[in-house]
Amino acid sequence: MTTPSSALRSYRPGDWLAVLGEHAAVLLPPSEKARVADLWALVDDGAGFDVVLDALISGGLRELPGFVLVATDAGTTRIVVRGPARATATTPDGGDVVVDGREAATWAERALTGVRSLRLDVGDDEPAGVDDALTIRGGLVRVGSVSQPPEQPAEPDPAPTPLPEPEPVPVPEPEPEPEPEPELDPDPDPEPEPAPYDDAPTEAISAVPPVPEPWPGTPAPVDPLDHDTPLPVEPDPAPEEPHDLDHDGDTLAGRSSEEPEESRGPALTSRPVARLVFSHGDDVSVDRPVLVGRSPEARRFTSAEQPRLVSVPSPQQEISSTHLEIRPGSGADHGSAVVTDLGSTNGSVLVQPGLPPEDLTPGVAVQLIPGAVLDLGDGVTIQVVNPG
Repeated sequence: MTTPSSALRSYRPGDWLAVLGEHAAVLLPPSEKARVADLWALVDDGAGFDVVLDALISGGLRELPGFVLVATDAGTTRIVVRGPARATATTPDGGDVVVDGREAATWAERALTGVRSLRLDVGDDEPAGVDDALTIRGGLVRVGSVSQPPEQPAEPDPAPTPLPEPEPVPVPEPEPEPEPEPELDPDPDPEPEPAPYDDAPTEAISAVPPVPEPWPGTPAPVDPLDHDTPLPVEPDPAPEEPHDLDHDGDTLAGRSSEEPEESRGPALTSRPVARLVFSHGDDVSVDRPVLVGRSPEARRFTSAEQPRLVSVPSPQQEISSTHLEIRPGSGADHGSAVVTDLGSTNGSVLVQPGLPPEDLTPGVAVQLIPGAVLDLGDGVTIQVVNPG
């Protein structure tokens, strides 16, 4: 997908606005119509991935509900998806890689090499059929989906071969009707009718089948009107054994054998596991999730988690709106703090005591050692110390 001819695409009509150039494509929801002119000037001039992305997020992600950015350079295709949009790329081994922005806190991003085909689906409505797909090389258009290379309509089924007409079947000539035979005289002496029901023997009607003898050892039936014979009383059922109780008071027998899925970490802890000392002066305890960024938002948290939101200055816009998360650890990380980069634009660098600097991988939690320093860029650092 790196040759000039690969810029030929097909699209299905829809509500989103598509800015399509030779090396990059940007898709925006209908509410972002005012951004299209500036983005077209960049894409048409051959601007690279970073320049177009900076133009997209210059006003902050809060004002941008969704977008798709795809750019190809030197055989590498970079895909960024946010909001109600999805990208499906076919890799050299024939497998599909899906990048979905619906579940991402900021956006979902992938970099793929040797992409054979790419399909972008946006919005909530189903796009038109393949037969309605239109071909375009570059420009501005309203779309519901975009495919590169262009989709090909399905070939119509061949017309069925007509069956040969059946040969006419000869109709036989009707045979002449036979002459009617002479009628015979009726039987003068009909057979007598059977005797009426009243003449049947009364013994057969009044006969009652004999009562069978009871099986040896079977108790005699009890007459319900005989008050002198006591009725049998069934013994009371044996009392149920009491259930064992665990330390919380729940019955072990009533507990499900299926354990709940492992959570990302405790929402709140009774005591902080660390303190965060920010270079701009803030001092924050880690007894719950802490979100750090230019203007952090807690969209994917429930009301019970109550995360702390810490805003940091970023004059050069190097720090993302919701850059990273620091929270109490769980499992093997219990009792310490862990940090997770939330897909920030420029990344985060971690320096642990006695270890070389480490670039955080988006979405991967790393345990923090007291004395560690996090560098978010734009002169902002966070030092991790004991809670004291």
